[in-house]
Amino acid sequence: MAERFERKKKREMKIPFTLPLLPLREMVVFPHMIIPLFVGREKSLKSLDEAMLHERFILLVAQKAGNIERPTPNDIFDIGTVAEVLQLLKLPDGTTKILVEGISRAKVIKYLLQEKFFQVRIERPEEAILKTVEMEGLMRSVTSQFEDYVRLNRKVPPETLMSVINVEEPGRLADIIAAHLALKTKDKQAILEALDPTERLERLAQILNRENEILGIEKRIRERVKKQMTTTQKEYYLSEQLKAIQKEMGRKGEVIDELAELKNKIKKAKMTKEAQEKALKEVDRLSQMPSMSAEAAVIRNYVDWLVSLPWAIETKDKLDIKKAEKILEEDHYNLKKPKERILEYLAVRKLVDKMKGPILCFVGPPGCGKTSLSRSIARALGRNFVRISLGGVRDEAEIRGHRRTYIGALPGRIIQAMKKAKSKNPVFLLDEIDKIGKDFRGDP
Repeated sequence: MAERFERKKKREMKIPFTLPLLPLREMVVFPHMIIPLFVGREKSLKSLDEAMLHERFILLVAQKAGNIERPTPNDIFDIGTVAEVLQLLKLPDGTTKILVEGISRAKVIKYLLQEKFFQVRIERPEEAILKTVEMEGLMRSVTSQFEDYVRLNRKVPPETLMSVINVEEPGRLADIIAAHLALKTKDKQAILEALDPTERLERLAQILNRENEILGIEKRIRERVKKQMTTTQKEYYLSEQLKAIQKEMGRKGEVIDELAELKNKIKKAKMTKEAQEKALKEVDRLSQMPSMSAEAAVIRNYVDWLVSLPWAIETKDKLDIKKAEKILEEDHYNLKKPKERILEYLAVRKLVDKMKGPILCFVGPPGCGKTSLSRSIARALGRNFVRISLGGVRDEAEIRGHRRTYIGALPGRIIQAMKKAKSKNPVFLLDEIDKIGKDFRGDP
């Protein structure tokens, strides 16, 4: 301790009373502080060159406003810190990086040079060291407050406390703590200008008390927000875990995204209310199943069929009697009675908008034009045409569909034809209905 004090005294005795001045923007350097600086302004570089020629001492003083590019003496504070340049490195872009160590406070008495660079006459106030019980209590209080500040402020590393624990000088303690606080330039300058160590520590105690209170409020707000977000984050984490588990179990794609896309397709399909509720319920069941299970494939196939049906697609009828008659004449020769019946239906359909579509039954020997008449009706109305042949069908499951519990179950021929029609109001022909087989189980 004594050796360090003597060494400090010897170094301070070397400091001349005339020094080059380096103005700093938005920064205050305290004694006992080692900090890198970047110098780029022409005057500042010349001040630095002057310092390197004479014992490497330079006066670092903060500007009153950081946006002033060419400060005058009126733009610079009167009290700064005498520092020693420890290292100097010239960079390719023309700036110079220096490492400086603050030594002691100094007050500007007079500006000797201002044109090429600032050179000033200074005086260095003596700092009285009085170790009283009151001072000891103040030092402990400030140290304790600084410990709380480091604990609450994430930006200050915990190792910073090691630099203040063993400090016995009141002024040095105040300077080290002030150097680590995130304060405005004017607040740091006020601490630098407090020449009495007691006054300096009291200022720090007030500042630390205020900063700790603000940091405490910030911490409580963070904890409250974190608590509010716990549920959302929990759902997110569980969702991510579910994705990982499902991927390990064999799902190649993003399963959750697929299910969301499936739900979106269900909503866009414009199903009836009952069908939509059933489809969404099946998707929810699907989300709970492993991808390799047979039931998952059955449900997925069922939902795919639901969304592929033309629930809301409808063609507009063309009820032009003359055009319909022309089409019938183009497609078929003679057949007057069937043509008249078809035109009668179209005429009634034109007069009654909300008439339910009747079932027309065509009877005749093979090749007389039953199927082609149906196709002509569709062309005349402007509707899509679908045909299913029922000849030889002996199982009603082929018409209404198989039970979903069977592997490879498919919808019946009617639903398959509706999907093929791509509209919900096609002309639907059940061909060869008279050829449905008969046996002891009855007709399909």
